[in-house]
Amino acid sequence: MELHGIDWAIIILLLSISIGISLYFKKRASQGMESFLLGGRKFPWYLAGISMVATTFAADTPLAVTEIVAKDGISGNWIWWAALIGGMFTTFFFASLWRKSGVLTEVEFIELRYSGKYASALRGIKSVYLGLIMNVAVIAWVNTAMLTILQVFFDLETAQLWMILFGLMLFAALYSSLGGLWGVAVTDAVQFIFAMIASILLAYFVIDSPEIGSLKNLKAQIPPETLNFFPSIGETTAESGLYAISLGTFIAFVGVQWWSSWYPGAEPGGGGYVAQRMMSTKSNKDAMLSGLFFQIAHYSIRPWPWIIVALAGFVLYPDLMETAPRLAYASAMKDYLPIGFKGLLLASFLAAYLSTISTQLNWGAGYLANDLYKRFIKPTSTDKQQVNITRLTTVLLAILGSVISLYITDISGVWEFVMECGAGLGFILIVRWYWWRINALTEIAATVSPFLYYSISKFILEPQLGGAYADQKGTFFFTVFMTVITSFVVSFITKPESQVTLETFYNRVKPNGYWKVVTGSKSQLGKMKYNFIAWLSGMLLTYSILFGTGYFLFDNWNSFSICIGVALVTLGALIYSTKRIEL
Repeated sequence: MELHGIDWAIIILLLSISIGISLYFKKRASQGMESFLLGGRKFPWYLAGISMVATTFAADTPLAVTEIVAKDGISGNWIWWAALIGGMFTTFFFASLWRKSGVLTEVEFIELRYSGKYASALRGIKSVYLGLIMNVAVIAWVNTAMLTILQVFFDLETAQLWMILFGLMLFAALYSSLGGLWGVAVTDAVQFIFAMIASILLAYFVIDSPEIGSLKNLKAQIPPETLNFFPSIGETTAESGLYAISLGTFIAFVGVQWWSSWYPGAEPGGGGYVAQRMMSTKSNKDAMLSGLFFQIAHYSIRPWPWIIVALAGFVLYPDLMETAPRLAYASAMKDYLPIGFKGLLLASFLAAYLSTISTQLNWGAGYLANDLYKRFIKPTSTDKQQVNITRLTTVLLAILGSVISLYITDISGVWEFVMECGAGLGFILIVRWYWWRINALTEIAATVSPFLYYSISKFILEPQLGGAYADQKGTFFFTVFMTVITSFVVSFITKPESQVTLETFYNRVKPNGYWKVVTGSKSQLGKMKYNFIAWLSGMLLTYSILFGTGYFLFDNWNSFSICIGVALVTLGALIYSTKRIEL
């Protein structure tokens, strides 16, 4: 693809802004670990929320949505739309708790909630597992997607493309190590604006093409079932014209996965960069509002430009939509963007890529510096030493991530394995906040058990029980059920945490739930009724905006009116309930 001077100017502008912001915040980031990793806990809610949205907008996201639409139509997006349930749950039940905990990282929380040798061992293991192993896996996945984009834009040899990618990795390491979380978050905001403008413009130019002309014409040229927002439930082939999923899959997505499964970026109860951004806010209310903004923007604002381009692919690139739908999105960029806009779109993908990589490097280095180096290697280190180690670790992670990326050709199978082997752990990550009886061994059991039960189900039960077992997500349900049972058994046959540990945790965080051993009262769940109202109304509001936007785009005015009505009612309920939540 040929880029002109104005295209290059836009790309250079984005990179210059990124490094300029980090240089501006360098002094502030050097004040200590809290300043470097959490911005001194002074973020306003909108900055933390935008940073979370930008991080989840990786270079591969529009390509992945195109694949989903090509395979299952718009309704196929329920594979990730269903995660809103857990995301909104985190917002109203855990955002303020994370901030009140006062920890620097999710992993440090372990030794606040638990104590003794098992707690320290769990913290050390998770610092390496999350900060190094999982972090490098995410970086490799994002690098592989970015390489696809670079191949479309530049007619270069593979080795040359890898050199460009390696340079981008080092650039991300440079500005994230200089400016700390302030540099990362403010740069995220700028990059997100770039990315969304470019996505909307691509959708406009594609729809305005001679082959389509308008959304009405697009609607007339593609199969009607492609436009359905909801899949049919039951048979795996839909005679009704709707895309279908099995009942087991539907229950897994909507009823179980959001609270039971752990995987990076969607940890039940919050975790990773989501918890980091919430802990960086200046108040408990800001922590909650940042999560609310993130959920609404993530599910309601971002998807439609990508979906529109994906739907246009059925008309413009029918062969590619069957064989290589990711290339259909990339081909639309190449074929339908005028001079200048090509540079903007490439800059947007660079922005999406850099925002994700910089966040991965920042919080991954935080685990290794705070929860490994400071906790186990040199507890007497000064703030300056810790910041320097964090910066060094950031660069080393970038180099390691680049090297590992060279050997990654298909991570989807590994990623599916990781998700399955986190089934059941999520439940304990939620309950540990609300029930005093959970101890370090409980969480260790919940972390290890899924690997065992997944193996039993996948390699013993599934071959014996056949295809129906697999179609109905039998392995997933078995792993969740057995992991939860095992975890509770371990809780009851082992000693609880010491009274001092439980009191220290409770007095700092003040969680509701069952803390009789500390408070003397049987349960405080009744205090969370407004949390539940906010959770439900927040979900309905977000889904109403999401589907209402779609109905508006495709001239379904009756359904649009219903969505508007639901949105107004739930917005009122949300405002009413959030004012009464105990923060």
